[in-house]
Amino acid sequence: VPIYPGYVCAIVASLVVGKPVKWMEDRSENLVSTGFARDYIMRGEIAATKEGKILAIRTNVLADHGAFNGTAAPIKYPAGFFGVFTGSYDLEAAFCKMTAVYTNKAPGGVAYACSFRITEAVYLVERIVDCLAYELKMDPAELRLKNFIQPEQFPYTTKTGWVYDSGNYEPAMRLAMEMAGYADLRKEQAEKRARGELMGIGVSFFTEAVGAGPRKDMDILGLGMADGSELRIHPTGKAVLRVSCMSQGQGHETTYAQIVAEEIGIPPADIQVVNGDTDNTPSGLGTYGSRSTPVSGAAAALVARKVRDKAQIIASGMLEVSVADLEWEKGSFHVKGDPSKSVTIQAIAMRAHGAGDLPEGVEGGLEAQICYNPSNLTYPFGAYICVVDVDPGTAQVKVRSFVAVDDCGT
Repeated sequence: VPIYPGYVCAIVASLVVGKPVKWMEDRSENLVSTGFARDYIMRGEIAATKEGKILAIRTNVLADHGAFNGTAAPIKYPAGFFGVFTGSYDLEAAFCKMTAVYTNKAPGGVAYACSFRITEAVYLVERIVDCLAYELKMDPAELRLKNFIQPEQFPYTTKTGWVYDSGNYEPAMRLAMEMAGYADLRKEQAEKRARGELMGIGVSFFTEAVGAGPRKDMDILGLGMADGSELRIHPTGKAVLRVSCMSQGQGHETTYAQIVAEEIGIPPADIQVVNGDTDNTPSGLGTYGSRSTPVSGAAAALVARKVRDKAQIIASGMLEVSVADLEWEKGSFHVKGDPSKSVTIQAIAMRAHGAGDLPEGVEGGLEAQICYNPSNLTYPFGAYICVVDVDPGTAQVKVRSFVAVDDCGT
């Protein structure tokens, strides 16, 4: 996540002249001035038993910084999140040495790509696992299945210190194999090779770290990676949600409205999502690195629960029962054992803003705010299988099929 000079110049110029300022550049200017990515030279070693049990991985990395650092990587992670190079495998040991060098290229840094170097880490581990499969004459998919971290091992602390929160890798790999018709593909490949024809089957599996936080570990320029959220329900029963991250076309407005709707029972169409206006939205650390839904989305859920907690207190006064005697059913509270005695969230909102009495100690209005500090990153995973045909005369590669099975959370 670089600090692009154009951003800074445009902001300063706007403050100086008191007018909106737009930064413009052509492709050549962008090429010589913007942070680049993927310029790693990686050497990897893998240790395993003859039976295919992977024991350890060691890597030595040469990282090109460019002419000077232009990155805004978390201070604790100058090498980005490359530490996930242990992948999805249960290892006994792991070691990484990383050397950063300055060159005459555009300014960069060890972790200036949006992936925070996870892409490179996954490529390294999957490539050397393939090399091991070739060396042991084992099927690359079966070798991976043999070495996956098992569901009962989660939360799993890797040998580089990352704590994977959850995972169930084998079903994802087997589903990808089933979708691709893996057994038939291997049979076809053997038959083609016997005839001198070339057919490739690529297999890979990844675990990545996204949802940057908690702020004790993650920061940008010293600012912790926590996100704020504010929710207000009007007397009409409609709501306004203000979030700190900016939508760039991902559809945040739809996602966050659905999250709040699920928590408090207001239709998504009745929830306005406000973002991108720093004068009217809470503080947060932005949209990048697949963190918007894990962090800002979680903040939206938690602030909705705070509103619901206050609504329950108001509902107890309206129904003349204790808070403990109420049950929540999406969109309304009812008395335990008597669903006929209920009150909707819209009616509660009207009471919160109305002239009637509220329970002792409860202020008027139905709103809340939160600054969500995630306790950990999230660690999604996935299995990919690609099938290609290669013309032996021209070396032309034709992609026949590509299967992807991705974990998208719960």
